[in-house]
Amino acid sequence: MEKMPEIEVAYGLPEKQKLLKLQVPEGTSVRQAAEMSGMQAFFPGLDISQAKLGIFGKLVAKPDEQPVKQGDRVEIYRPLIADPKAARAKRAEKS
Repeated sequence: MEKMPEIEVAYGLPEKQKLLKLQVPEGTSVRQAAEMSGMQAFFPGLDISQAKLGIFGKLVAKPDEQPVKQGDRVEIYRPLIADPKAARAKRAEKS
């Protein structure tokens, strides 16, 4: 019988968050796991194929290659709205 690691996939907006538990086939990549979660059904417009992904708060450099492990929490990250450096510079100008 094939091993099926149990993982979680998380995504959130400021007003709504979702955490889904699922079992995936051994060797499933981080991106495949995110796509298999069905998170797009809860967040229309979410494009997992372009999203940055991480595991427990650490960005995964190659989500199409890195396999998930038992107990991983895959996180789907939103794109940044503002450049943090530009925002800091703007605040510094005001003070």
